[in-house]
Amino acid sequence: MLGLHLQQIDAIDVAIAAIDQEVDAQVEPFRTTVHLLTTIPGVDELSACVILAEIGDDMSRFPTAGHLISWAGLCPRNDESAGKRRSTRMRKAAAWLKTTLVQCAWAAARKKASYLQAQFHRLRARRGAKKAIGAVAASILTAVYEMLKTGALYDDLGSHHFDKRGKGK
Repeated sequence: MLGLHLQQIDAIDVAIAAIDQEVDAQVEPFRTTVHLLTTIPGVDELSACVILAEIGDDMSRFPTAGHLISWAGLCPRNDESAGKRRSTRMRKAAAWLKTTLVQCAWAAARKKASYLQAQFHRLRARRGAKKAIGAVAASILTAVYEMLKTGALYDDLGSHHFDKRGKGK
C-alpha cells in the first residue's frame, strides 16, 4: 500500500515538473517585465507572472490606473441613497488578480521602512486591517500600471512620506 502511494506521489511530481516547464516556456518572452514587477515590495516572481497573465503588458486598454483598479474590483463601492449607506464591499471581479494582489499587499505591509507599510499602518488605525490591505493592493496595482506604461522601475517613496507630506516639506 505504501509503495502505491509513493508511486502516485512520484507521478504527481513528474506532472508538476512538466507543467512548470510549460509555464516557463510561455513566460520567457515576458521575463524582463516579470523582473521589472518584482522590484515592487511584496511581489515575487510567481505573483508577477499571475499579474501579467491577468492584465497583460499593454496598458493602452486602460485610459488611467483608476480604470484598471475598477476592472480588477479593488475599488470599494459607494452605495448611498437618501442618506442611508449600504454595503461598501469590493465587487467580485478578476478573482485570481485580486487574490494575488491582496496576498502581495500582506507581504508588502510587512516590508520594513517602505511606503506600502506606512500606508497600511496609517489606514489600519482609521479603517481597519482589511480596508487598509485593499488600499495597499490598489496602490500596488497603480504602481504596476505606471511601470508597464512607462517602463520605469519601482521608486519607493519611503516610510516617512506621509510625515513629510503632512508638514508641507
